Amino acid sequence: MTSELAGRLGKFGIWRSVTQSTPELAAALERLGYGALWLGGSPDGDLAFADELLSATTTLNVGTSIVNMWKDDAATVARSYARVQSKHPDRFVLGIGAGHPEATQQYASPYDTLATYVDQLVAGGVPAHRIVLAALGQRVLRLAASHTGGAIPYLVPAEHTRMAREILGPDRLLAPEQKAVVDTDATRARALGRKRVTNPYLHLVNYTSNLRRLGFTDEDLAVTGSAGATSTGATSTDATSTGGGSDRLIDALVAHGSPDQVAAQLTRHLEQGADHVCIQLLTEADADPLPGYTELAGALGLNPG
Repeated sequence: MTSELAGRLGKFGIWRSVTQSTPELAAALERLGYGALWLGGSPDGDLAFADELLSATTTLNVGTSIVNMWKDDAATVARSYARVQSKHPDRFVLGIGAGHPEATQQYASPYDTLATYVDQLVAGGVPAHRIVLAALGQRVLRLAASHTGGAIPYLVPAEHTRMAREILGPDRLLAPEQKAVVDTDATRARALGRKRVTNPYLHLVNYTSNLRRLGFTDEDLAVTGSAGATSTGATSTDATSTGGGSDRLIDALVAHGSPDQVAAQLTRHLEQGADHVCIQLLTEADADPLPGYTELAGALGLNPG
């Protein structure tokens, strides 16, 4: 059974920093057939950006990935949600989460704080089914299943998606983020992916702990150069790293290759139980991402508007 939220979002959306998301880009993504634009970088709880992006489009959904609960109080976010909902009914999804301890001085009892935050949002008028959680581990995934509309896991391979679906059950949104590089030169694509995975994610314990739970080893997660077999039986070629994660890790976290090859890896999440995939296209600094979005839209069989 597919949730109402999943039905509105479609199969594929784009993940992009709020500071790099413009009304013009949102309109272009809508024309290409993407169902949603997910905004990273801890967007402000006043949700002013959502008004601007939604006003520039007619069918595109906008979601936060994520509003950080330590940064903005629930009452403010609930009032902002009501404003956005009144202007653009049912086109905004409120993604919230705890961020990571390395960046938040007051980081303490994150699970209890998140559960309370969700309750406060609902008490403030935000429908539970329009809230989704940045959930990695089983406990927060269970909270997403019991108290919200679903989960938006970040930096996860398709193996995590299978586990997350089992915990969420059939009627909650599951929308993992997947990084991608459209480039058939594997060395160049891995170098770009490795740069983005290493800093900051291989220095953040919530992500490295989750990757270890999925079977990646200290060698896979090392941020200095290494080579050799891992304890999971990978060959020396699989485990080779020039610093910042093994090739095995980078290949799982960053889809790369031709548009069709990238599309196949993105689709693996759907095969493992995802409803929607949030694509974070990686490009060189200051490069225009629109050609890549266009190529992927074709490979994914999206219907341009």
